[in-house]
Amino acid sequence: MASFVVSNIGTLVTNDPELGAGPLGVRRDAAIAFADGRVRWVGDSAAAPAADLGMDLGGRALLPGFVESHSHLVFAGDRAEEFAARMTGTPYTAGGIRTTIEATRAADDTQLENTVRRLMAEALRSGSTTVECKTGYGQTTRDELRGALVAGRFTEEVTLLAAHVPPPEYAGRADDYVTMVCDEMIETVAPHATWIDVFCERGAFDEEQSRAVLRAGVAHGLVPRVHGNQLGTGPGVRLAVEMGAASVDHVTYVTDADVDALASSSTVATLLPGADFCTRNAYPDARALLDAGVTVALGADCNPGTSYTTSLPFCIALAVREMKMSPEEAVWAATLGGAKALRRTDIGRLSIGARADALALDAPSYLHLAYRPGVALVREVWKDGDLVGRHTA
Repeated sequence: MASFVVSNIGTLVTNDPELGAGPLGVRRDAAIAFADGRVRWVGDSAAAPAADLGMDLGGRALLPGFVESHSHLVFAGDRAEEFAARMTGTPYTAGGIRTTIEATRAADDTQLENTVRRLMAEALRSGSTTVECKTGYGQTTRDELRGALVAGRFTEEVTLLAAHVPPPEYAGRADDYVTMVCDEMIETVAPHATWIDVFCERGAFDEEQSRAVLRAGVAHGLVPRVHGNQLGTGPGVRLAVEMGAASVDHVTYVTDADVDALASSSTVATLLPGADFCTRNAYPDARALLDAGVTVALGADCNPGTSYTTSLPFCIALAVREMKMSPEEAVWAATLGGAKALRRTDIGRLSIGARADALALDAPSYLHLAYRPGVALVREVWKDGDLVGRHTA
């Protein structure tokens, strides 16, 4: 594989404090070398090594590729009218998921693949070089299996979210549905997934049902994740910590005990401000989590009902404006924080040996991600050292 050097970088974010200043490991007037899909050298631009290919960044910023650790891309249908109703006062109660289940079951594999392909390309254009993808809109063994297979054609980070909400045919029989998930569905789908997830929330699954699903997933080699504390306080955060979950996602309503539990654990709190924006929900208290020492990630939560965006730059701007995160904290959360939520050490950073996944901004600093909200600042994207996207005016 050809070597590639990016030089004349105005601001380089490495996320390695040994390579630069602060938690982001920031270097000025820097250069970086990629070879064999990995970062091979980082240093001053004037000392850049020779390479087969190169790019002068002209003083613009270079960051690790964003790590999207929470998305729901395997679906069919549209819920724009539901969104419009929420914007005129109808509260979100998670019931619209069943609308997407009906449309997804009716779609063929080609339709589902086309949706995932479109949204993955959209995410890449906004700088996301790693994207986790959940099932959860099929909720029969057949449909959850094909959801995992479709997702697996686009990412290695596949999550089985069979326990999203009880499907229509199990209305009033959530325990029976959980039994089917644990006894049949997980065993069938587990070979095609890495993670097991559950929506532990009122209107979805209670604590005991959620624990049963997670335990069954662990028994089949899957690693837990939890949707929790989105609509109110509840057991989701503490269940995630109890089960050693990689992450608990949403974390909008938490008690002091929840924060303490997270701070003393390895479970990442993945905050999803796009969902709160699109549902007019309260935003998480990121400041309280960070000040307590909780590891925080940011995700876009792309789904057709409550956060139809793939843009982590948008979520960074929301996190800074609405959740009182600093620009540095938000960028870290969307890169290395997302990697930690996926228990990955090879992404989310641009230090020696890491994957050469990077993005260049049409701006001199990462600060512009929050400073210029809504502007398409991602100019170039590299994946495994290959230039996979270039967007110029």
